[in-house]
Amino acid sequence: MDNLWYIWFILAVIFIIAELFTSGFVLLWFGVGAIAAGILAFAGFIGLPLQVAVFLAVSIVLTVASRTIFERLLPFSPGRNLKIGVDALIGREATVVETSTGATSETTVRLSGATWRAFPVLDDEALKAGDRVVVERVEGASVYVRIVEKEPSWRPKRLSE
Repeated sequence: MDNLWYIWFILAVIFIIAELFTSGFVLLWFGVGAIAAGILAFAGFIGLPLQVAVFLAVSIVLTVASRTIFERLLPFSPGRNLKIGVDALIGREATVVETSTGATSETTVRLSGATWRAFPVLDDEALKAGDRVVVERVEGASVYVRIVEKEPSWRPKRLSE
């Protein structure tokens, strides 16, 4: 099998082209591993079992190394403060759809294109239709909100007020 290096380079091209159609950034490293095994096969240094071992070792080491490097260097890497599902709603602004009613001041808010049952965080806080609120927490299918202040509390009031 003197022409085994052809197979490694063809496999490398297939991995690298397949990487263009994926978003995981993994297949590129298998392409690099196939290139490393192809170079060793072309030079005739080692047999097929060791070529496969080099292919796997290079591919796995580069995959693991790139994941840890990207986690540290990229500000928006997938593992860094990733919030999904209802956790992503916390801190988002919403609009009150109808004025709060009842002892619990229950109301509905429009949040991320959906209507949610909402309760004010402060029990004595009445919410009116059109108020801007911020989601403090999510419990089940309900959100607990607080009113967004129109001006920061640290800003001094004008003399005309």
